[in-house]
Amino acid sequence: MEKKVTIQDIADALGLSRNTVSKALNNTGVLAEETRQKVLEKAAEMGYRRFIYLSRSSSSDENTEIKELALITQNMPYGSHFGTYALNTFQEKISRNNYRLSMFPVREAEISSLQLPMGFNREKTAGILCLEMFDPEYIEMLDTLGIPLLFIDTAADADMTQIRADFLLMENHLSIFNLTDTLIQNGYRNFAFAGEPKHCRSFNERYEGFMHALTVNRLTPSISQFTGRTVFDTPQNLAETIRRTIQLPDVFICANDFVAIDLIRALKKQGIRVPEDVLVTGFDNSAESRIIDPHLTTVDIPSSKMGYIAADMLLSRINEPDMPYRITHVRTTLKFRASTGELKL
Repeated sequence: MEKKVTIQDIADALGLSRNTVSKALNNTGVLAEETRQKVLEKAAEMGYRRFIYLSRSSSSDENTEIKELALITQNMPYGSHFGTYALNTFQEKISRNNYRLSMFPVREAEISSLQLPMGFNREKTAGILCLEMFDPEYIEMLDTLGIPLLFIDTAADADMTQIRADFLLMENHLSIFNLTDTLIQNGYRNFAFAGEPKHCRSFNERYEGFMHALTVNRLTPSISQFTGRTVFDTPQNLAETIRRTIQLPDVFICANDFVAIDLIRALKKQGIRVPEDVLVTGFDNSAESRIIDPHLTTVDIPSSKMGYIAADMLLSRINEPDMPYRITHVRTTLKFRASTGELKL
């Protein structure tokens, strides 16, 4: 019988404490991203499975077969990332339906060579959940497997009508359209988008919603240098971009909360006040958005409920493989806070 890989086995292989490995695998506590990624890669290499097992009370038959689903991701979500909350409720729902989830972080070498992650068993996998999977060629490779697929978000340029998969996204376009339009109706005219629109489908839809609102109001972005690929890579890059900007916009519409928070901190270091000198908005309603000073105007995502919806979508695809493929957007809610000052709503 194959030996079960334990957390202690992974800890011993890496020379780390069991507590550190547990934090990395369970997305808890404070941990350096490099350490977290090292643990996840070693766990996948050793064939570790992180399962949510059924309790005896959840099934009348103790011998009920436990079927397997796989999570494939380029970046394992942790902390207050919306995916962390969605995964928790996803696992809760599938466990009640006699499924368990194996997690497979995909390394760069596997993406470039279009190889399945180490430890992935194609024959035993009933369905695949893709989260933070934004490489178009890798997505196309997964499409060839003939296994039910669900993507939570996807690549910016993915043609969702040509991929044999279901897609679950938050409502991005309309929420950013409404957010931007509200600020325009309050008299603001100089806007900029912050974040890389091509990073993922959600960022792209938010950018399109931003541009739509400007177009309807006969405006154009005042600057474009904050949409570059490397602007937010390091604090130094961001600080230099701010210093080189002769005239900042009145409003930054940011791709998500973490972009917005990095921007607020960088602006403060340059002596630029929010919202007195410039307004800043985010997206996600992360815990950090309610801690940063000033509290961040943002868009709330029902992250936990999205996990239940994702489970329903993937399980229904497994049970009825011939049903039409679905592209589902979950409604979001605007949250106006101090980073946009007092507004007429």
